[in-house]
Amino acid sequence: MIRRFAVLLAIAGLVACSSEPQQANPALWRVEDGRGHVGWLFGTIHSAERPLVWRTAKVGSALDEAGSIMVEVGNLANEAEVAATFESLARSENEPPLSERVPPKDRAALATLLKKSGRGDGDFAAMDTWAAALTLARAGADEGDTRNGVDRAVIAAAGQRPVVELEGAAAQLGLFDALPEREQRDLLAAVVAEAVSPDRDLSASWRKGDVNAIEAETRSGLLADPELRAVLFTGRNRRWTGRIAQAVRSGSKPFVAVGAAHMAGPEGLPAMLTAEGFTVTRVE
Repeated sequence: MIRRFAVLLAIAGLVACSSEPQQANPALWRVEDGRGHVGWLFGTIHSAERPLVWRTAKVGSALDEAGSIMVEVGNLANEAEVAATFESLARSENEPPLSERVPPKDRAALATLLKKSGRGDGDFAAMDTWAAALTLARAGADEGDTRNGVDRAVIAAAGQRPVVELEGAAAQLGLFDALPEREQRDLLAAVVAEAVSPDRDLSASWRKGDVNAIEAETRSGLLADPELRAVLFTGRNRRWTGRIAQAVRSGSKPFVAVGAAHMAGPEGLPAMLTAEGFTVTRVE
């Protein structure tokens, strides 16, 4: 899950991939406030090995009807800017070797992951623990190419309509930067554990619109840690719910395109908006 989360945060490196497109039937919800105001929730995937044919008739119709586009980060195509944001937040001084920042039982797996990344144990002395964790997560990921991410395609389809950031790269990465060191080390341990565990194909679940399978993923890995879950999942969804609710009620007809995991389960956006009195109906 942590490797997927690193991709979600738009810092995954670009890799060569096949150009043959894959068909997809992702999940889509319609949100209504009872006063004639509507919006849509669209679960995306941020990276894929191949281009995706994701714009079904219903998704396309909703996207065409929308008056605004709401996304997690608006400047995904500007990789240099996102990388600069990461570097500025990640900077630190005199940090201990990574092997001292994980439990002894994880050190062998850490050594394997460091070797795969081409890094040494002492190479992160100038980097916060959370940033080291996400850097290694990127090295361990085989999630594909962010240029095939659906978020980018939705932003490109906005045309002259406003694109509204729910967070932005600085705020999103700032969530990690604000974690206590204890939780940053839990994050690093989760990366190491994920690197030596079998990886399920989240993209296949997304292409099928299998929200139950996606929800199960949100209960594992780093999001199984209560403190990390509260900061990186539940808290974000709660803040976004307020922004989305306001946008729907204002009549701006938002098409909300965020990572599919944020749609899943009782702490997902559809459930939270339902609790706020909206009628939320899955239409795809």
